[in-house]
Amino acid sequence: MTQGHTITVEQGSQRVRVVHEGQVLAESARPLVLKETGCPVRYYLPPEDVRTELLTPSNTTTHCPFKGDASYWSLPDARDLVWAYPEPKAEVAAIKDHLCFYETQVDAA
Repeated sequence: MTQGHTITVEQGSQRVRVVHEGQVLAESARPLVLKETGCPVRYYLPPEDVRTELLTPSNTTTHCPFKGDASYWSLPDARDLVWAYPEPKAEVAAIKDHLCFYETQVDAA
């Protein structure tokens, strides 16, 4: 890790719901909560809690020096809305294949 840069991954207890244009894309009571210096809290959801049949794989990939290489999925009207790390770095191995959305709603447990 870079000096002063931290990432933590914890099992969350909140219920996380992802809604786009009125359609529920995901709902999970077992999110992984990723906190990273300089970034908003992100919720990584198990694929079983995501309506993956609505998503189309994208050709987009990005590289994070702390997490690894990300793959993306899109909706017809929302390009690259969802991402995952198929082979994350060891420090964040727990997020492997979990899906993360730009838009999430967190309900208090």
